Amino acid sequence: MNCWRLDLVWSPAAKNEMMVTADQLINAHQKVKSGADFPAYIRDLKALGVLHYETFVSDGRTQFYGASNHQVNVPGKYAELSISAITDAEKFKLELLKHQQGKSDYPTFVKCCADTGVFKWKVDVKSMTCTYFDPSGTELLCEDIPV
Repeated sequence: MNCWRLDLVWSPAAKNEMMVTADQLINAHQKVKSGADFPAYIRDLKALGVLHYETFVSDGRTQFYGASNHQVNVPGKYAELSISAITDAEKFKLELLKHQQGKSDYPTFVKCCADTGVFKWKVDVKSMTCTYFDPSGTELLCEDIPV
């Protein structure tokens, strides 16, 4: 069972608007078993009002953003990983494809990201894209999320 601690931050203008809850995010995430489940997860987040989010490979912390500066911060989920100083975008792309086909689990995928120099990824729910970055902020890959 995953143990999640969530820090919720609301802007004063947003406090009367309906916002995504921690329980909703947790329930959506618990459905994900492999990369093959990712498109359905993104559709669930979109339905909840998430506009974009960033996940940091080193510890798994994720920052979700919604309307009116609504933000939900999910702390790290695993022991800290060291991000390789040498980026291997081609190897990463091959491993990502395997993950998207359901051939690896999330911990294996995250370890691959760290080993190939992936620092974080950002998902834009509106444009349905996922962009991967190296530690210097250079974009390694931007791909469309299947609908």
